[in-house]
Amino acid sequence: MSETLHKVIILTAPSGAGKTSITKYLLANFPRLAFSVSATTRPPRGAEQDGVDYHYLSLAKFEGLIYQNEFLEYEMVYEGVYYGTLKSELDRIWSMGKVPVLDIDVKGALRVQKQLGDKSISIFIMPPSVDILKERLKNRQTETEESIQTRIDKAAYEMSFSNQFTALVKNEVLETACAETATLIKNFLGPDFTK
Repeated sequence: MSETLHKVIILTAPSGAGKTSITKYLLANFPRLAFSVSATTRPPRGAEQDGVDYHYLSLAKFEGLIYQNEFLEYEMVYEGVYYGTLKSELDRIWSMGKVPVLDIDVKGALRVQKQLGDKSISIFIMPPSVDILKERLKNRQTETEESIQTRIDKAAYEMSFSNQFTALVKNEVLETACAETATLIKNFLGPDFTK
């Protein structure tokens, strides 16, 4: 276990590329991994729960934590909407002897990768195409046409950074993408991973 202590797994992708589905697969199949709950200023969607899906914070609280240097990374992802990774969240997971899985945006992933170096593996989940990405976002039925277009424009920009990560997994078939991601993580964490 000492080898994996303070290591971090970073999954990033444009919205709708499947990183959350892959994250759920990893967490369900590998008990040594734990989900790092991000903080956000956006309101909960549907059945999302505070402390489970996100730590939902007011804008004032989030900015106060920025001022106190409590974030490993943070980003104003959309106008007026912050997302970030609290340092305390990683400490909580490491204290349980587990490896944190960060499901975060592209800029945040680049920041964490730069800070942690070889203590992290960053995996970019690539959608098969922008058209398929748009279809996946529509099928969620949680977005307006305008917000879908905003996400598509952002996705095209984010995909231009895909070569800056440790590995790239193309998500055409979810089961295949999950297996490829698991193999990358096993290779990164070593034989302790499945214990």
